[in-house]
Amino acid sequence: MCPLHAPKPAFGIAQQEILTFSTNVQEQSWGADTRLQRRTWMKGLLATGLWKAGGALAQGENTRNPVIAQVVDMSPGQQDVSRDFLTGSRAAWQDINARGGIQGRPVQHVVLETDGTAAQVQSAWQTAYRMSQCVALAGCVGHQVASLLARHQSSTDATNPLPLIAPWLHQTLASSTTDTVFDVFADQRAQITHALKSLASMGVTELGVAYSAGQDTTQAQQSVSQAAQEQNVKVRPVGNGSSLAQPIVLFIGGTPELHAFLGKLKLPAGRQCYVIALADVNLQVLAQMGGLPPRISVIATQTVPLVTSSIAIVRSYRETLARLYDEPPSPQGLAGFIAARYTAEVLQQTSGALQRSAVLSSLQQRRSVNLGGWNVSYQDKKRLAAFVTQSMLSPDGRIVG
Repeated sequence: MCPLHAPKPAFGIAQQEILTFSTNVQEQSWGADTRLQRRTWMKGLLATGLWKAGGALAQGENTRNPVIAQVVDMSPGQQDVSRDFLTGSRAAWQDINARGGIQGRPVQHVVLETDGTAAQVQSAWQTAYRMSQCVALAGCVGHQVASLLARHQSSTDATNPLPLIAPWLHQTLASSTTDTVFDVFADQRAQITHALKSLASMGVTELGVAYSAGQDTTQAQQSVSQAAQEQNVKVRPVGNGSSLAQPIVLFIGGTPELHAFLGKLKLPAGRQCYVIALADVNLQVLAQMGGLPPRISVIATQTVPLVTSSIAIVRSYRETLARLYDEPPSPQGLAGFIAARYTAEVLQQTSGALQRSAVLSSLQQRRSVNLGGWNVSYQDKKRLAAFVTQSMLSPDGRIVG
């Protein structure tokens, strides 16, 4: 996979305008052997202050078409998920515009890249908010970014709130955000519950749990503890470089952290080990990074259908991705595609002019939406059902599911 997703020629499809905080890093190409070099290069961009909005606001104001802004966390620990998610979103918006846009008008998809820090997220939010044609933030990638944006939504005194649609969030939101933030993907608690419920159904009563180093794990620990109690499964902490007593470990963290954890894990002689990860782990990228110990299978939860599924939304994603980008499908890319398609459906259902207040009013009705077999429904302002499934990276490098 080429993680920076260099697009194929659009074959007559008008490219939507892309505004970024940085030079166009998506158009650079890199392989698994240059991963560390590129991350170093990206850190250099951040350090020199090149990732700023610059003239994005003035340029964005020149359009009369509706604007959808997407804030993206391209920090080293998050970029593996962010790139695939962003590519899925871009593919969806290009396809939507090629089919006539929304209410006969093309949608301008504005991408605001950040390093995930509070300062850059705030700058991105302000940039989007000041664009008079920006009707919503949609598919904002990275839990840190999405949670910071949600705080801005609830703390601002703005008289014209900017809705946040289908963000990549891991924790349940405070009630104060329920009228401006509209989540569609299963949160971390639902993912953990699904994983532990699957294990409990197979007779597993105990497993290890490990958290990525250097992160605040308070909420994740609470989610693990509550889910384990509900499923009557005991969890024991596993440290970095520990000898493994249990053959099954639940890992909370991203792809780079998981790769480092697996490299230091000490397995009992002759034992097969299963590591359960959550949706922030990109199995394709993990396989490309290589150097994984033998006898370890990684099972990752995902908040969208399997990319091999035959349901209409997944077929549409695969076909659109193949037409526009030289990339294999991934769960994170499908999530980005679904985020854009859900946003487009809400816009299509909006009565009157596509203005921010009208879009927010349409969202607050929380109508059920069926996106080609993938459903979003609400009850009492909360998502009614959380969709979770799993895929596995086998010891021989095959992705199953």
